[in-house]
Amino acid sequence: MSLIIIGSVAFDTIETPAGKKERIVGGSATYAALAASFFTRPAIVSVVGRDFPRSMMVVLKDRGVDLRGLKIKSGKTFHWHGVYSQDTNIRTTLKTEMNVLADYRPVLPEKFRSADIVFLSNLDPEIHPYVLKQMRKKPLLAMDTIRYWIENKPEALLKAIQEVDVLFVNDEEVRLITREYNLVKAGQSLKNSGPQVIIVKKGEHGALVFGKNFVFSVVAHPCDKVIDPTGAGDSFAGAFLGYLDSCGKFNQREIRKAAVYGNLVASLVIEDFGLAGLLKASPLDLIERYKNFKKVVYF
Repeated sequence: MSLIIIGSVAFDTIETPAGKKERIVGGSATYAALAASFFTRPAIVSVVGRDFPRSMMVVLKDRGVDLRGLKIKSGKTFHWHGVYSQDTNIRTTLKTEMNVLADYRPVLPEKFRSADIVFLSNLDPEIHPYVLKQMRKKPLLAMDTIRYWIENKPEALLKAIQEVDVLFVNDEEVRLITREYNLVKAGQSLKNSGPQVIIVKKGEHGALVFGKNFVFSVVAHPCDKVIDPTGAGDSFAGAFLGYLDSCGKFNQREIRKAAVYGNLVASLVIEDFGLAGLLKASPLDLIERYKNFKKVVYF
């Protein structure tokens, strides 16, 4: 099996009630790949500037992430600056500097074009067809999106949604897309538009999974120390797909387990700034968290 993640590798400046960190490594593809690396050996397709630290590339490689699709261009790496309120579900973007990502069109290395799973992470939906034309076979296709594409390219986004097998959205995004406030109605509405599985991420309240003939709810792992929620959604998606890649199955039982693992890996992220929570956690930490979570939800 193989998992290709196409998205951003970036610098983030993050302000939360717990403090501020300037220009730490982030990006949707980075979080997703590190999360997936608990289960499989994912590959990244993205672009960075010459200012991106080589030390982080070594860290990613050491975690089993294939970087042959990561291009280095003259210029600066994508940079995002955001501020979270006391309620960390609410954030304000202060600055988005696209830099080398502005005119980037992903080109997949030859070996990546036979991948079993492809994750289009927060990409411009108009680029999706360009990526998919490079594939030699139809992969299990997953995508995430952001409010920017929903508001600025709604037609292209809806067309992209019709092509995917798995769609990740948060509660705000699914309401914007469907114009339906009730999350169950919104999730069912989106499922009818094409995807086999819709995952609605609800932050501190866990996630709802809408499958072909089932609805599954996973509660959030109890956490009394929320430092930085940046990348939690990307990590959920990466772990979800990484688990599916490792088991080689796409049935209801494995989809449910994938959602639990996505939930647990995301809980590692929020306990520290940036990638620190993912980088310091071991597979044994995840197993321990899985055991504790079973006690929380069993009755």
